[in-house]
Amino acid sequence: MRAVLLKAQGSVETGDRLELVELPDPEPGPGQVRIRIHACGICHTDLHEVEGDLAAPRLPVIPGHQIVGVIDALGDGVSGRLLGQRVGLPWLYSACLECRYCENERENLCEQGRFTGWHEHGGYAEYVLAEAGFVYSIPDGFDDLQAAPLLCGGVIGYRALRLSEIRPGGRLGLYGFGNSAHVAIQVANHWGCESYVFTRSEEHRRHALELGAVWAGGAQDDPDAAMDASIIFAPAGPLVHDALRALDRGGTLALAGIHMSPIPEMDYQLLYGERTVRSVANATRRDARELLELAAAIPIRTDVETYSLEQCNEVMRRLKRSEIRGGAVFQIS
Repeated sequence: MRAVLLKAQGSVETGDRLELVELPDPEPGPGQVRIRIHACGICHTDLHEVEGDLAAPRLPVIPGHQIVGVIDALGDGVSGRLLGQRVGLPWLYSACLECRYCENERENLCEQGRFTGWHEHGGYAEYVLAEAGFVYSIPDGFDDLQAAPLLCGGVIGYRALRLSEIRPGGRLGLYGFGNSAHVAIQVANHWGCESYVFTRSEEHRRHALELGAVWAGGAQDDPDAAMDASIIFAPAGPLVHDALRALDRGGTLALAGIHMSPIPEMDYQLLYGERTVRSVANATRRDARELLELAAAIPIRTDVETYSLEQCNEVMRRLKRSEIRGGAVFQIS
C-alpha cells in the first residue's frame, strides 16, 4: 500500500517532514478490522504532531485520524456482518473499557487510551487497522469526503459545545474558524444560538458569516454583546484573556485544542463572577455516535478542500498558514 510516514518531527516551514512510501498491506489481528480507506481528513492535531508540539510516542508513524472507508477484512472474533460496511475511525483508537473512566462512559480520559495516527498507524494510507468496537457507521447522506471532517473536527466541536454548557438560544463565542468551528456553528445554529466568531483571517470571517454567524471580527474587537459560553479552537494561550473579557458572568470557556501555547498570567477579575475555564480532552464513543446522528438530522454540510497523498507536505504548510477553508481531506480511493 501507499502510505505517508512521519519519520522525524520538525517545522514544516523549514523542510518536508512527511514521506510517501510503499508498505506491506496490514493484516487484522483478533478483534480488529481492516479498512480500505477512501478519504482521510487532515487535522490541526496532525500538524502539532508533525512539528513536535506533541511528542510522538512512536516513529516512524502514519498520521491521520479522520478516516472513512469500507471494511474489507476481519480478524478472529469479529462478526461477519461488518464486512463491506462503510465506517469511520476517529482519534480515539481504543481504551481499556475496565477502568473507572471507561465504566462511566468517559473513555476519553482512560489512562490506557490509544489514539489513531499517534500510538497506532493512521489514515494517510490506503489501509488501516482498527478495533472493531471503535469504528462508527457513516450516515448515507454524506459522501466520503464530506464525512471525513466529522470524525475529529466535528466530534471534538460537538463535545466542546456540550462542555461549554451553551443553552439553546444563547450567545456563543467561537475563537478560530477552521474545521471544528465550521461544524460546531452548524450545530449551534440548529440549537437556535447566536454565534460570534473571532478570527484573524478575513476569509474565515466571510466563511463564518456565510454559515450564519451574527458577527465576525478579531479577538480584541468588541462584539457589543456578552457571550454566554465560548470555545477556543485556536492553539493560542493569550486568547484566553480575550475570551474571558467577552464572557458574561456565570459563563463557561471551553478550550478545545489538544495543544495550546502558554496562558499568560491574568488578573483574577477576568475569572471572577463564577466564570469557568475547562479543557476538552479527546472524545468518547457516545460523542461520535451522537454527532454523526445529529449531522444527518440537521443536516451538516462540510466545506472541504481535497488533496492527494503526494501533496502531504504542501497541505501541512497551508494548514499552518491558516489557508484552509473549512476542512482539508486526502482523497485516497
